[in-house]
Amino acid sequence: MSLLFSARIEHIYLSPAHNYFGHYGEKSADHPVVEMDKVLCVAGRGILGDRFFDYKENYKGQITFFSMEVFEHLCRELKICDKSPSVVRRNIFVRGIDLNLLIGHTFTLQGIAFEGTEECRPCAWMDEALAPGAERLLKKRGGLRARILSDGHLKIRMEKSWQTIEVAA
Repeated sequence: MSLLFSARIEHIYLSPAHNYFGHYGEKSADHPVVEMDKVLCVAGRGILGDRFFDYKENYKGQITFFSMEVFEHLCRELKICDKSPSVVRRNIFVRGIDLNLLIGHTFTLQGIAFEGTEECRPCAWMDEALAPGAERLLKKRGGLRARILSDGHLKIRMEKSWQTIEVAA
């Protein structure tokens, strides 16, 4: 038996280099985040071209997901009107699903299989990237880390149509 959810991908980002990760106690870097129409997901390795591609064997964050609804809530609460979703440095921005429901489950999106491994816990850098208070507001809503279980392209659909996420129950 499986559960079906409707969601849609609204943004896809690659981060070729680290701005915050590994910079604890130092100044953040200023490497660009690149918005993409599609990315190649490689099973067990990550997203081709992303900073976590081949990071380490069985890495829990080969791909990250973030909720557009959470981003919009942050912007309202922190009165942010000039920031792109890319500032939170997650890969896939979706609308229509509580990503925490996918933790501990295998799911498919656009024919690619993923395993939801854990929440992307927010860190103090979120206050720098977004605004003071962002880290606090993102507790339990920092996004989803996942392993990639099969190869394929994730794409922004031109019509940004709703798609099925099938979750193995």
